[in-house]
Amino acid sequence: MSPHDAGRRRLLAAAAATAGAAALPSTLFAQTRNLVGAPKHALVIGNAAYRQSPLRNPVNDAGDIGAALEKAGFKVVRLLDAGRDAMRQAIRAYGEALSKDKAVGVFYFAGHGVQLSWRNFLMPVDAEVGSAAEVPGRTVDLVELVESLKRAANPANLVILDACRNNPFGRDFIVEQRGLSQMDAPTGTLLAYATAPGNVAIDGEGRNGLYTEQLLREIAVPEAKVEDVFKRVRLSVRRASKGLQVPWESTSLEDDFYFVPPKELKKLADAEREARFQEELKGWERVKGAKDVGATEEYLRRYPTGNFAPLAQVQLDRLLAAQGEKPVQVVAAPENPYTKGYGRADTAFKVGDVYRYRYSDLFTDVVVREQDEVITAITDTEVHYSGDRITDLLGNTQRHPDGRRLIGANLVPTEYSVGQRWQTWFKSVQRDGSEPSSYYDLRITARERLEVPAGTFNAYRIEGEGGTVGRGNRLQFVAWIDPERCRRALKWEFKSSTGARVFVAERVVMVSFRQS
Repeated sequence: MSPHDAGRRRLLAAAAATAGAAALPSTLFAQTRNLVGAPKHALVIGNAAYRQSPLRNPVNDAGDIGAALEKAGFKVVRLLDAGRDAMRQAIRAYGEALSKDKAVGVFYFAGHGVQLSWRNFLMPVDAEVGSAAEVPGRTVDLVELVESLKRAANPANLVILDACRNNPFGRDFIVEQRGLSQMDAPTGTLLAYATAPGNVAIDGEGRNGLYTEQLLREIAVPEAKVEDVFKRVRLSVRRASKGLQVPWESTSLEDDFYFVPPKELKKLADAEREARFQEELKGWERVKGAKDVGATEEYLRRYPTGNFAPLAQVQLDRLLAAQGEKPVQVVAAPENPYTKGYGRADTAFKVGDVYRYRYSDLFTDVVVREQDEVITAITDTEVHYSGDRITDLLGNTQRHPDGRRLIGANLVPTEYSVGQRWQTWFKSVQRDGSEPSSYYDLRITARERLEVPAGTFNAYRIEGEGGTVGRGNRLQFVAWIDPERCRRALKWEFKSSTGARVFVAERVVMVSFRQS
């Protein structure tokens, strides 16, 4: 290991500890402790010796990933250049082992993959396919693996597919859709693709494919949560490929997982969490609005899932677009039965856009007021509205019309898919000068039909539970957002309470909007 890599790992290990500063309710903390101590099994497959379209790297990729997982404490089964029968038998045995031991599972496949009618198929080396009709009977359906994991009912699974190369069938026939199809991760699972659905991956010129090369580096970082690992992999692959390849994940993990866990897991005191939040805030203030790609990139490596990471990602996207990078599009379609879809925040706010909202009591539905919020100014980091409201570029409120301010509240993500979760720790600057710290655990729980006066939408439902430090109150938040059609939340409900005493209980719905 070079001095550069050693220094980088020390930096990322420290960053991983800092990124863990988000509030962890006692229930989540207990789950994390239990998961770290669980047995660990892995099935690793590398297929390269295809007759029609051989590949350079998968055997090396599988060998190296298997070795890395063994070092991380996994019991690893390897298959190299496997036929269909061997793959299916191994998947069945893998599911049975997970079920028996209630182990954390990692399934890794490097090789050719193909989608057909929204289903994903992994290619054995003995597959002789001359037409689309032959694909299901001569390949391995990913659904077989998914169903096996559901039956296992084990605590957590990672499914990693470096399987999005070009058409594997040579000249025999051409598949209509490129790469793999989008699929929502089952409960307790993280599903990772080497590149976004509907796109193809780079095989690599060295020992490993580009994606696996970066994955090998990141899983060796001590104390990095699995979500941090894959965020860093995504960033590294994107930058190394100059934006041509951007990995993609769908997650419904319930617990935190580490490839290299901390030596000791302890619940941070509120003072420690606040100190780490302040450290992250100072780091963000140094790069906020910067024109330097390198500084923004380094911030995202240090805090890949931090409070300000979504805003840093928006900033990086803008900077790279200015350099000529063209965004990779996730191919999502409403007719795909295996997903609720994928959305990305629309940050193209314009001066003059108007959003009219109705505020009412959450319990009685009595209307308190209606008001227009008109965008009056936009900076590199803020959106200003009539009535003195200020949001960030994702729509998170930074200043309320009554003067209260929020610092670090990350209630709105950059990407939308059912199952994803995140945490946020933030400060509320009150009119009396007090600055209490609060937290939320948030999750996108559904995508559902929503009717509001502004129209009918297919909205993502975000649910959050949290509290305010030192005050004993409970915070509850639900929001509905359709990023494909409207840049701001269509509806939200908020309640703050202590026991039976309710301080705030409001419902806000969009009456109309006009955006360019």
